[in-house]
Amino acid sequence: MSLADAPLSRAAPPRDRVQGARRLTFVLVALLIVVSLTSLSSGATGTALWPALKALATGQELSALDRVVLLDIRLPRLILGLLVGAALAVSGALMQGLFRNPLADPGIVGVSAGAGLGAILAIVLGSLLPVALQQALGSYLISIAAFVGGWISTILLYRVATHGGRTSVATMLLAGIALAALVGALSGILVYMADDTQLRDLTFWGLGSLAGATWTKVAAAAPIILLALVVAPSLARGLNGLALGEATAMHLGISVQSVKRIAILTVAGATGAAVAVSGGIGFVGIVVPHLLRLATGPDHRTLLPNAALLGATLLVAADMISRSIVAPAELPIGIVTAVLGAPVFLAILLKRRNTLGL
Repeated sequence: MSLADAPLSRAAPPRDRVQGARRLTFVLVALLIVVSLTSLSSGATGTALWPALKALATGQELSALDRVVLLDIRLPRLILGLLVGAALAVSGALMQGLFRNPLADPGIVGVSAGAGLGAILAIVLGSLLPVALQQALGSYLISIAAFVGGWISTILLYRVATHGGRTSVATMLLAGIALAALVGALSGILVYMADDTQLRDLTFWGLGSLAGATWTKVAAAAPIILLALVVAPSLARGLNGLALGEATAMHLGISVQSVKRIAILTVAGATGAAVAVSGGIGFVGIVVPHLLRLATGPDHRTLLPNAALLGATLLVAADMISRSIVAPAELPIGIVTAVLGAPVFLAILLKRRNTLGL
């Protein structure tokens, strides 16, 4: 064992905590499977999953209605919910580890603000684009604009916060606050210009929804989100080292600047893709890492994969609630996550305010 690894080894979590994290992983996998199957089985139509699977197993053909409902509506919606939930939760865990602040959120890097402005521009001013471009982009204009807006804002913040080859997370935080204020002002101007139909679209997109899930959206978001989910665990050791302070992390042989850069780009990609296809969905990125830290501790080696599992499970469960609570209509999923997440977050905040210095 090298000297660089010794402090991290001494700081390693107790064995019972590691075993607890592994047991939790198995529980979360089982829970995810149950919630996913329940999601496929529930809906406004009379189509049920188990009779359809029984028919397939006995060699019978599905009816046209069952095929459309299960394969073209519920399944892409489920997969998109799994991807978005995992992306938001892992992004929250990365941001909290990077900023060493349990209140950090993916919106800090400017993705949410930029994506929101991009979507608003597409909704209010999209009709000004050339007709050929509007026809080519079709219903994906808002998603593309949101993704591009999120990436542009992230790049701007990263450039502002980087000086002399080093990125200041404090500068990025302050710049993110300034950018959010500017975006809010520009969004207000555009909202003032919008007509009634556009205002309805703005409200629905801002609250988030998986109602427009299609295989095309899944294909567009999946590569980016899956790449981010693969990259995230490689940052675990670096984030564990950063928890001891940047100077200590550098003495441990961790490339702090590389960890910052990769973490920011990973969050930008995952959150940008998620927001682009689902709109604004809050509290997942804050609450999920909190709950896992309370259960198994702050070790990112187990926190990141468990965050992906729990985030996916919670978002699919919230989507089922949004579809059933006012059926046959549905609530925007952002309302459900806010109603469920805000009290949990407040309870955690009150419980830990002394340790957080609040």
